[in-house]
Amino acid sequence: MLIAGKVALVTGAAQGLGKAFAEVLLKNGAKVSLLDINNAVGQEAKDAFDKIYGAQQTMFIHCDVTSESQLKDAFERTIGNFLQLDIVCNNAGIADEMNWQKCVDVNLVSVIRGTYLGLQYMSRKNGGAGGVIINVSSLAGIEPIIFAPVYTASKHGVVGFTRAMAGVCTAENLGVRINVLCPSFTDTPILKSISSQETLGQFAGLEQIAIRTMAAVGIIDPPLVAEGFLQLVSAESKNGEVMRITKGKGIDYHNYSKHHL
Repeated sequence: MLIAGKVALVTGAAQGLGKAFAEVLLKNGAKVSLLDINNAVGQEAKDAFDKIYGAQQTMFIHCDVTSESQLKDAFERTIGNFLQLDIVCNNAGIADEMNWQKCVDVNLVSVIRGTYLGLQYMSRKNGGAGGVIINVSSLAGIEPIIFAPVYTASKHGVVGFTRAMAGVCTAENLGVRINVLCPSFTDTPILKSISSQETLGQFAGLEQIAIRTMAAVGIIDPPLVAEGFLQLVSAESKNGEVMRITKGKGIDYHNYSKHHL
């Protein structure tokens, strides 16, 4: 996909990985709808992007991705403003073992809903022009993290859902590619809270294991993840891919056996 002239919608776009994804899209000539629950930080991100890329290239929409009505409205407003939609990145995520149901709602339910909304507007079956959806999981979507079992479950869910939906897109010739991104521990605001008592909840006794695990695995920087993201968006051959990004190996792909039920 040639990104110049395309329109993207990114959830959790105000900071961290979402902001890095938005920036790499803008650098390559796309227009981006920035969705985030944090109004102040979201407006700051838009203002910063405006100075570099121009005010017409982005819009900021306050959106709680766990609200079905707010997410639907954000998609409608994006298309109302930019008149098209080509790229969806379901990136918003949290780590919260204490409020574990919220963790599932943000990390998995909103990704499912965002994928379905993306298909509603982009699928050729619905008269759309096609496009690409990138769902953001985590290395925890491939390997379990013992101090974050619900986070692990939600991210495994994103991987499984994305792979299945990529198969749907092929089988039904929808013209939409769907890939999943699985970065390791990344230098973002979420990382700073991952070993906190509040985040660990009933697993607070595993705080030192969390700290040692992060030190052993290593921390990657958002621009590296954005590079992988750009690859998944751009390469027309990639559908149903599970991209890993780690400190040790950089960007690579997780290969599963080719059995399909």
